[in-house]
Amino acid sequence: DAVAAQHDPFRLRLLDGLAASIGERGYRATTVADVVRHARTSKRTFYDHFASKEQCFLELLRAEIEIMANDIRSAVDPEADWHQQIRQAVEGYVGNIESRPAITLSWIRELPSLGEFARPVQRQGLELLTGLLVDLSGSPGFQRADLPPLTVPLAVILVGGLRELVALAVEDGRPVRSIVEPAVDASVALLG
Repeated sequence: DAVAAQHDPFRLRLLDGLAASIGERGYRATTVADVVRHARTSKRTFYDHFASKEQCFLELLRAEIEIMANDIRSAVDPEADWHQQIRQAVEGYVGNIESRPAITLSWIRELPSLGEFARPVQRQGLELLTGLLVDLSGSPGFQRADLPPLTVPLAVILVGGLRELVALAVEDGRPVRSIVEPAVDASVALLG
């Protein structure tokens, strides 16, 4: 049962252990031994819950993507002016990433290297974020400005561009917050 699995304290500890290790060493260098050390449990417990490090990673990213979408959604006031909504959405996105930049970087850079195995999580994340942008662009603040809702292809371009800006900032050791203004400007240009 998927719901019970999400609330299993050992499973949650293992996901947190993976997140801690990614923050410390990166995904690629992380081993199951690192995960269980951070989770303060055993390899046996790990393998009782996950078939592999990759499966644990996919579950972690699935949860993180949902948290990100919720953070963005809750940051936006649908009644606000559309320019303000864009800034709120970008701030929600950046605020989420600032809390765990290594997780976001591993999602952007490492997840694709897992190939077919990871494709469903990649697609789910992209569809969740693009759907969110399409929904937000249909809000009263956008309607008052007579702006049509964002199309899915344009939302994909926006999400892809923002992800790459984030990855470059994290890789270069710059604050994630440094992407706020270019992200707002690009979003306004694309939506307006």
